[in-house]
Amino acid sequence: MHDACLTLNDLRSGDWGGYPVYLAVLGNPIRHSLSPQMHNAALRAMGKGDPRFREWRYQRFEISEEDLEEALETLLRKGFLGVNLTIPHKVRAVSLVDHIDATAEQLGAVNTLQRAPDGWIGFNTDGYGIEKAIRQELGVDLAGTTVIQLGAGGAARAVAVKCLQAGCRELWIGNRDPSRLNELLRLLEMEWGGRCPIHGFDLTQPPPTLPSTGLLINVTSLGLKPEDPSPIALERFSDALCVYDSTYGNPHNRLLADARDRGMRCADGLSMLVWQGVRALEIWSGAEVPADVMRRAAEEALHTRLSRG
Repeated sequence: MHDACLTLNDLRSGDWGGYPVYLAVLGNPIRHSLSPQMHNAALRAMGKGDPRFREWRYQRFEISEEDLEEALETLLRKGFLGVNLTIPHKVRAVSLVDHIDATAEQLGAVNTLQRAPDGWIGFNTDGYGIEKAIRQELGVDLAGTTVIQLGAGGAARAVAVKCLQAGCRELWIGNRDPSRLNELLRLLEMEWGGRCPIHGFDLTQPPPTLPSTGLLINVTSLGLKPEDPSPIALERFSDALCVYDSTYGNPHNRLLADARDRGMRCADGLSMLVWQGVRALEIWSGAEVPADVMRRAAEEALHTRLSRG
């Protein structure tokens, strides 16, 4: 049951298994999520050293935007210890939690909720996840690095703020939709203007002043589907450019294929998923979390999915 994709009706009825401590991830869609496999593998490993964690289980619930408030209230009433949130709930949940961590407030989104005596506390572990992933996969520290970010929606604000918090040298943000780009730039300038150069550009027509090296981070959705084109041509960049694509699960990812052909250091977003999950489980458990176990579980689940087509 704990690997099933459950619904709001299942949550209302309490028909989701028989363990004392429950965690959940909410999204729409959510069937593709690797989070249950990752977290339950980590909990099994943690249970070998601490019997408490043998009684913890992590579930996924497909919850629509209009049902999010009821779902969060029901999870609290049913005694769930913690919740992860993914698309499309991260921004909306900010107004629904009772308390919010300072970092999450700055990011304008929450992806992790922890039960408190008087309601939910909201956190955001996405920034932590991408910073750890980039350091681990590419050997790059955000501090002092020129960052070229592709995309201004979804997780873009969290990624941009983390780069600025970490002390990047300068931040370039490219997007196809000028209104969305300008809105993100306005928000960033309000907090970070004057402390770090922040530039916007049209992703369909990158300017000649765009740096040729540094770190390129793709936070657009281009790369999720096999037929997706690359969000930007890499011919304009030095082969010293490092490339991190926040998407994962597509072995035909064009951006990463082009980067590999040019000998660039590159990686996909599976490591970000793992590290944000590690941090969430640390918040809930207060214990050390085996990142290697979570990574193996995510890789195995992804391999199984791809082999089934």
